[in-house]
Amino acid sequence: MEGLSAANCRAKGGSPGFKVAILGAAGGIGQPLAMLMKMNPLVSVLHLYDVANSPGVTADISHMDTGAVVRGFLGPQQLEDALTGMDLVVIPAGVPRKPGMTRDDLFNINAGIVKTLCEGIAKCCPKAIVNIISNPVNSTVPIAAEVFKMAGTFDPRRLLGVTMLDVVRANTFVAEVLGLDPREVDVPVVGGHAGVTILPLLSQIKPPCSFTPAETEYLTSRIQNGGTEVVEAKAGAGSATLSMAYAAVKFADACLHGLRGDAAIIQCAFVSSQVTELPFFASKVRLGRSGVEEIFPLGPLNEYERTGLEKAKKELATSIQKGVGFVKK
Repeated sequence: MEGLSAANCRAKGGSPGFKVAILGAAGGIGQPLAMLMKMNPLVSVLHLYDVANSPGVTADISHMDTGAVVRGFLGPQQLEDALTGMDLVVIPAGVPRKPGMTRDDLFNINAGIVKTLCEGIAKCCPKAIVNIISNPVNSTVPIAAEVFKMAGTFDPRRLLGVTMLDVVRANTFVAEVLGLDPREVDVPVVGGHAGVTILPLLSQIKPPCSFTPAETEYLTSRIQNGGTEVVEAKAGAGSATLSMAYAAVKFADACLHGLRGDAAIIQCAFVSSQVTELPFFASKVRLGRSGVEEIFPLGPLNEYERTGLEKAKKELATSIQKGVGFVKK
């Protein structure tokens, strides 16, 4: 048929949903994340941006028979087009952790990437909800906030660091110990998203149950070191990508349900908050039409958790300052 090329076919059946951009869509997390997002019925338009390989990933994912219309964007010159009109921007861009690397080793590379991408967001979709996955989250979220402040677009309700993988791991590991289905378990995880800053509140788990000191120690340590467990098991071939993509889409989906106006959407996230004396902290939040609508207090902590909280805050303070300093220098 003459004049009927793929480019000028009108994509029909795009469901009345939200416009989502993934920045870093061709990476280890980006690809499975893009695939899961294409499967999400709340997504009507999916923009896939990366500095390499995004046309291939886009072509591949665009063949999936779900409602979302997929468009690809390649390189910095197409970043603004990728961002214009978006409701939700998810950022997994950056380099992955290798064995022996701390999340801080990633800092210098990923900090610059996040800064550039957030400058684009400030310019093209300042009202979008932004989900930051790029590690170290404890520093990259403060970097994003500083970029938005400098641009005059900062809305603390719309900037969320994704700590969902810590919750997903906590639910899984606790369910193993209790002999339950992980879907029945809900563990609040507060603090940050690296090592000792990850604080699972095992005293507040649903369904209520108690652990011996040995179990508490084992579970807390395993949840805090879950990322390292995967990095070592992959032996130099990368870090957590599949479980991270799963956690990211679970969190993004919660954000979209909030945007849609659904009631009682509660998840843990690393956000600008007054829960502690620190400017950012991960805790339970209620998501709604403007992003974070409510931030919940930590609730009653036992002695083990109070000690853990002090350790977490000390480490977090340094990471947050590092992020702020990066933008200000």
